[in-house]
Amino acid sequence: PAAASMAAQKRTDEMRDRVVLGEFGVRNVHTTDFPGNYAGYDDAWDQLRFEEGFRVDVIREEEGMLEFDMVGIDAAIANAFRRILLAEVPTMAVEKVFVYNNTSIVQDEILAHRLGLIPIRADPRLFEYRNQGDEEGTEIDTLQFQLKIKCSRNPQAARESSDPNELYLNHKVYSKHMTWVPLGNQTDLFPDADFRPVHDDILIALLRPGQEIDILMHCVKGIGKDHAKFSPVATASYRLLPDITLLQPVEDEAAEMLQKCFSPGVIEVQNIKGKKVARVANARLDTFSREVFRHEGLKNLVRLARVRNHFIFSVESTGILPPDVLVSEAIKILMGKCQRFLNELDSLPME
Repeated sequence: PAAASMAAQKRTDEMRDRVVLGEFGVRNVHTTDFPGNYAGYDDAWDQLRFEEGFRVDVIREEEGMLEFDMVGIDAAIANAFRRILLAEVPTMAVEKVFVYNNTSIVQDEILAHRLGLIPIRADPRLFEYRNQGDEEGTEIDTLQFQLKIKCSRNPQAARESSDPNELYLNHKVYSKHMTWVPLGNQTDLFPDADFRPVHDDILIALLRPGQEIDILMHCVKGIGKDHAKFSPVATASYRLLPDITLLQPVEDEAAEMLQKCFSPGVIEVQNIKGKKVARVANARLDTFSREVFRHEGLKNLVRLARVRNHFIFSVESTGILPPDVLVSEAIKILMGKCQRFLNELDSLPME
């Protein structure tokens, strides 16, 4: 009976902690650790226990890219962070385009759409949201940019040249040609500000001699829920930590076959007493192609699973704010939502 109860407990633990990948499906997909669901497990919410089990580890931080682990959290909360990053952290983007002259072949509305998608390097925390129905922007809620450029022939070009880069001047309109025009007292408000597009080399339009573009742009603060151009991230996603277990020793040809079934670096083959023996070196690198299930001799030797409460986040910023700032802003927004909910509950008269 002791062995049977041990096995039962092991099965229960697997059900609670692991999402298991089988040959034709995925088991234990749903969260099951709620109070009273399993005899002998206390799954009531306990803040101290949560604080002990919860952690965030930064794995990799590069220019505009952040990879971190969030451990000991529920999928619903992890997903809330992801969705807030995508749709509710505000940025500044071009909202109104005043076209004074546009004789290029790019139609006005296409041009305006292209300009809207250019990420603007301006800290959204310095600005207010513009009020609904405000036609004129003010210094606290609007950034103004000008784009004025005219294409002409290059008098120095060689007679027989056919290269547009040589023949014409200003024939490519880049985001670097957008210049900031301070509104009101913005020069005093932001003495050391350098408001400009994040990248200088975004191609906006092509011109030919005599064609010109003369426009003014108003950038306002907004969120991705309203329009994708306000989203501060290129991607924000998470995956569960892979967990690969070898159920019995795998040796010689089988070991080399096993190594080929997984992404590079996941399985290493060691030489022990003249025998080649496989071991799991770094499961984190695996993408779970399930290739191992195609081999009759191997498929029952391995258990593929994912750790249910270990989320590997990757956040890639568009360059407006660094990704670590975006994550902390997302956390603040979630805290604000919770606070608002609690205030609503407090203000409602209880029946």
